[in-house]
Amino acid sequence: MRNHEQFARFEKDPGFIAALDQSGGSTPKALRAYGVADSQYSSEAEMFDIIHTARTRIITSPVFTSDRILGAILFEGTLDREIDGRGAADYLWSVKHIVPFLKIDKGLSDRHADVQLMRDIPDLDALLAHAVERGAFGTKERSVIHGANREGIDDVVEQQFDLAHRVLDAGLMPIIEPEVSIEAEDKQDAERRLVHAIVPHLDHLGEQKVALKLTLPTVPGFYADLIAHPNVARVVALSGGYDRDEANLLLAQNPGLIASFSRALLEGLSADQGDDEFDRTLNTSIEAIYRASLT
Repeated sequence: MRNHEQFARFEKDPGFIAALDQSGGSTPKALRAYGVADSQYSSEAEMFDIIHTARTRIITSPVFTSDRILGAILFEGTLDREIDGRGAADYLWSVKHIVPFLKIDKGLSDRHADVQLMRDIPDLDALLAHAVERGAFGTKERSVIHGANREGIDDVVEQQFDLAHRVLDAGLMPIIEPEVSIEAEDKQDAERRLVHAIVPHLDHLGEQKVALKLTLPTVPGFYADLIAHPNVARVVALSGGYDRDEANLLLAQNPGLIASFSRALLEGLSADQGDDEFDRTLNTSIEAIYRASLT
């Protein structure tokens, strides 16, 4: 692994991962939740300027600190911008001592066999080299599972690990994210089949390690074997549409699992808040998620 200090911090230190990686189609929804209406921008460029301003406000907040936050996931547009005169990843690590990750997936394919695979990632090798150059420690890549379909789940896991090997070869830490939808009627069975499919791939990693980003499980403690697996650096949980209080309650029932929340982290923040109110709201969210991640 390219940066041993970052690896040790990511694998062992307390805290959670801030997911600040909304991009493309998810950005307008994130901005609406932040109090910015669609009518307040007239182009994609303006939209991304506004979301970068919002992310900069979060990252530079005095409450956004490394004593509670281990890492932050960015999308490529953020990685290529500056925060206080530094590249975003450089700012996160050099100023905040927070480990930077890059979202590399390009969205989801159409649903088939109860899953949505990742779309092809054009010029993947160049993107990974760019991530290294810009100071990212690792990557994050998302698929979605809508039901306990063995064929679909096997396809998701196969695609995820094929990509993870390329990420590892580039000297980066992959966060593998096969999300199980919280709307799935057979969610528990889908989680069982997902874990069953993941373990053989982990067993063939040799001395390499990956991270896993998984939906909060139906059965508390269900990911214990994955958390303890010698080829897993960390298992982190996505909030998956749960509000912050419910997500934290579920997280606290899973020892060793830490948060990688997005909507649940940003809940209550608004563009029209003054700095004091903004920082208080963000601090409340960070503290609650941090406490739930300590179990």
